[in-house]
Amino acid sequence: MNRPVVALLSVSCVVFGLAGTGVAQQLPATDNIESHVARAKAAAGEYHPGLFNSLCSQNSLQPPAAAARGQGAGGAAPAQPGPPPASAWHAEPVKVFDNLYFVGMTEYSAWAVKTSEGLIIVDAIFDYSVEDEVAGGLKKLGLDPATIKYVVVSHGHLDHFGGAKYLQDHFNARVLMSAADWELVAQGNARSEKPRRDMVIADGQKLTLGETTLTFYLTPGHTPGTVSTLLPVKDNGTPHLVAEWGGTGFNFQRSPERFRTYVESAERFRDIAGKAGADVIIANHTNLDGSKLKMPALALRKPGEPHPYVIGNEAVKGYLTVAAECAKAAALALAK
Repeated sequence: MNRPVVALLSVSCVVFGLAGTGVAQQLPATDNIESHVARAKAAAGEYHPGLFNSLCSQNSLQPPAAAARGQGAGGAAPAQPGPPPASAWHAEPVKVFDNLYFVGMTEYSAWAVKTSEGLIIVDAIFDYSVEDEVAGGLKKLGLDPATIKYVVVSHGHLDHFGGAKYLQDHFNARVLMSAADWELVAQGNARSEKPRRDMVIADGQKLTLGETTLTFYLTPGHTPGTVSTLLPVKDNGTPHLVAEWGGTGFNFQRSPERFRTYVESAERFRDIAGKAGADVIIANHTNLDGSKLKMPALALRKPGEPHPYVIGNEAVKGYLTVAAECAKAAALALAK
C-alpha cells in the first residue's frame, strides 16, 4: 500500500480506535451490540474505516424513525426539486487498473471494465450525471462509449440505475439486474425514466465479453435482489481479482429477518471472495471502499510501488466481516 494512503488511514485508525484483524479472534463470543461493533472494528483494521463508520455509527445502528422505515440515508437518494449543479458532484475519471476505470461521481461510483470486444459498465449512477461522468469520462480516458455492450446494475436504487436508460438509448447497451430488483425498480416512483427491462441476473451467472468474465452472486439484504460481483483485472500485466459488494447501507424496512438475510449474504460473499482469492475490494459509494484516498494515492504512485487498491485476500474478507458484524449489531439494536 502506498505511503500516502497508509498515513491518511493511520489517522483514521487513531480517531476511530481500529485494531488489527487478529484481535477479532481474541474477542469474547458475547452476543451483544458492543461485541459485534468490536468485531467489526477489529476487522476494519487500517483499510476499512469508511465502511465501519458508515455501518456501525450510532445513527446507523439506531437511526431516526424515517431511516428505520427505509427512507433517506444511503443508497436510495431522497427526491430533490431538480438535479444539483455539476460543481456538487463532478469527479474526473481515473484509470485504476489496466482494464478497470472509475467513471463515477464524488460520492457515487460507476466502473468501466475494458475488454477486447467492448466495455462493461458496473452501475449507471444518475440520469443527470451519466452523460458527463460515464460517456464523457470514457472519452477523456480515450475509450469510446459507443462500445458499451453491457450495464450491470448492482441494485435497484436510483443512484445506480438512474443512468441506465440513457446508456440503453444512446449506445444500445444491454442492462442486467436481478429479477427482484427489476421488480423493485418497476414498483418504485423514481423521478427519472426507468430502463427497459432486459437481462436478468441469476446467482452464479457468468458474463463473458472478449477475454474477460464477470461472475455474479445474488446477495439480498440492502435490496431484495442486490448483486455482488467478482471481476478479474490486471496491474501492469499482473492479475488480480476484484470483489464488488453490491449494496451496503441499512436504509431498508428494518426487521430481524431482513438483517438475517443481509448477514447471510455478507458472510456467503466473504466465503466466495475468500475461496476465489479476491485481493481488491470496490464499492458503489466512494466513501465505503476508501476510493477518496486511494485514487489520489494512485496518481502519486511510482513504478514498482504497491497498488493502493490491492489489499490482499484477508483484508477483502475483513471488509465483508465489517458489513456482517455491523448488521448483527443493528439487528440487536432493534430490541432497544
